Amino acid sequence: MLLAVIVAPATVSARSSDRNKDMDIDAGNAVYSLDDSQPTVLTEGVTITQGTLDIRANRADITQRGGEPVRVVLTGAPAKLNQQLDDGTPMSATATKVDYDLTTEIVIFTGNVRIQQPRGSLSGQRVVYNMRTGQVQSGGKDSGRVKMRILPRNAQGGG
Repeated sequence: MLLAVIVAPATVSARSSDRNKDMDIDAGNAVYSLDDSQPTVLTEGVTITQGTLDIRANRADITQRGGEPVRVVLTGAPAKLNQQLDDGTPMSATATKVDYDLTTEIVIFTGNVRIQQPRGSLSGQRVVYNMRTGQVQSGGKDSGRVKMRILPRNAQGGG
């Protein structure tokens, strides 16, 4: 429950207006199929921006159905995501791999995960976040330990 207090506000309250903005993608290389039969593969310094969302990765695999993205897998050393929350505060996340299923709205961060926001931080080897329910799951068997830091309300913005 405490984990949800830290992470869920950051991701649940991610800038909701960003989804209605244009998405800009920049990569050194792109391989894609016009008929959605194969995922689009972006490599060589991938940057994806949409509103306040800023993603940096070595590789992005984007699976589409009917011309709409349904799954995005980002890999990097690490992959980095930064976004402003609806209240204007920043949230950042890094992981070796980020797997976002747009149909279920579940994001799985794996490998040296670190999620940081003004109220605190969360780190571990695997974090599963359900954007629909706000539920966060981390740690457990084969997933390593979870580390959290929660700052007092009057110390936000400290480190």
